Amino acid sequence: MRIVGNLLWFVLHGLWAFLAYVFIGFLWCLTIVGIPFGLASFRLATFVIWPFGRTVVHSPTRGAASGVGNLLWFFLAGLWIAFVHVVGGLLLCLTIIGIPFGVQAFKLAGLAIAPLGRQIVRIRDLPAAAAV
Repeated sequence: MRIVGNLLWFVLHGLWAFLAYVFIGFLWCLTIVGIPFGLASFRLATFVIWPFGRTVVHSPTRGAASGVGNLLWFFLAGLWIAFVHVVGGLLLCLTIIGIPFGVQAFKLAGLAIAPLGRQIVRIRDLPAAAAV
C-alpha cells in the first residue's frame, strides 16, 4: 500500500516539492557558508519525493547550532518551501482521495520551517514505543 501511496504522492505533489528543495539546495550551495544548508535541502528533497514509510525524528546529537541555523533557514528558505507545501496541501484537500496527501503536505510544511537537527528514518527501524 505504501508503494501506491508514494506513487500517487509523487505525481500529485512529490515531484514539485522535490524540485523546490533541489532548487533551494543549489542556491544555498553557491556560497561556502550555505553548503550545510544546501546538503540539508538535498536530504529533505529525497524525503519529500517518497515520504510514506519514513518519518522525521529529532536528532540526538543536535545542538544550539541547529537552532541558530533553523532561524537563518526560516527566513531565507523555510517560508518559501512551506508555502509550496501549504498550497499543494490545499489543492490536494479539494478531493476526498487527496485529503491524506494534503495532510502529509501540511506536515511537510512544518518540517520545512525548521528542518535542521532532525533525521529521516524508516518507520520499521523505530522502536515500537517511538512509532506512536
